[in-house]
Amino acid sequence: MDLSGLSGISLYEPEELVLSAAAGTSMTDIHQALAEHHQQLAFEPPDFSPLFGGEAGLGTLGGVIAANLSGPRRLQAGAARDHFLGFAAISGRGEEFKSGGRVVKNVTGFDLSKLLAGSFGTLAAMTTVTIKVLPAPEKTRTVLVFGLDDESAIQALSDVLQGPFEANSAAHLPADIAAKSSVSYVASSGRSVTAIRLQGPAPSVEVRCQGVRALWQDRGEVEELHGHNSASLWQEIRDVSPLLNNPGDQIWRLSVPPADGAKLVEGLKSQFECDAYFDWGGGLIWLAAASGLEQVGALARDAIAMPGGHATLLRASPERRLLNDVFQPQSAELRRLSKTLKDNFDPDGVLNPGRMYEGI
Repeated sequence: MDLSGLSGISLYEPEELVLSAAAGTSMTDIHQALAEHHQQLAFEPPDFSPLFGGEAGLGTLGGVIAANLSGPRRLQAGAARDHFLGFAAISGRGEEFKSGGRVVKNVTGFDLSKLLAGSFGTLAAMTTVTIKVLPAPEKTRTVLVFGLDDESAIQALSDVLQGPFEANSAAHLPADIAAKSSVSYVASSGRSVTAIRLQGPAPSVEVRCQGVRALWQDRGEVEELHGHNSASLWQEIRDVSPLLNNPGDQIWRLSVPPADGAKLVEGLKSQFECDAYFDWGGGLIWLAAASGLEQVGALARDAIAMPGGHATLLRASPERRLLNDVFQPQSAELRRLSKTLKDNFDPDGVLNPGRMYEGI
């Protein structure tokens, strides 16, 4: 179903921090409108168009919400669904319905916005989306420390995140991944790079940067990125394709407890050749493996079984996708609940059949 004709911002009230737009409105238009009022989408949605071979900026607001896409700032701001206020949609029955509104309030009854966020269009076709927006930060700085191994880096990130620094993003790039960055401080170091982003009022950011630098001074060489370089680095981390840029690789998204991330990647690398880097303080692992490797999905899901988490196949050849569940397999009870919801919204299975799970 082509929803590109449903485009345009229908309501934007900067003073109320609310925006409504047709589901097919491009993210480029959304970002431009917000930038004119020095505002932003706090959940920092990634642009995955280049990852799938398209041009940058092809994503839509409805697509972002339907896939619940959230970037590095999710640590502080929450996921896309947390900023999703309401919608109008058409169910698989052909019935128009709507839910939510223009303000954040306590919900009585079932919060359908939370249900549709991350449903990948399997329950309804959204026509209008209403989201909460927030002021853009006055100042951005990124503190880097060079040369840490994965385990030490995640511990360093954890120390900052557990401190009083109000960091909103935390990532670690092994040396081979850091070398692909367009930021010279990162690429030319020849070492791994561990990064913390701090945003907010200028005096506060300066003080917090000093605190992080002092905390990390005994761990290795420390550097600081300012506005432009900082934005470039986090965009690369957010969008994945600049750092895992072999177009033939299969791309996996692993979500695990941060303390287990380093050992999990070490174990996977001992079983097959792959590249990986860490976001969300070590809790989000982006992993790239050669397209011909057959057991990546099974090994990844076996590895996360003990600590808990999930593995999602983000990109692969059609042949490889047939051999792997795209999403983490559900328990019997969750599958029963998912099937019940699907049958209620889309009894004839006309909306993205099989997009997430067989029969759903």
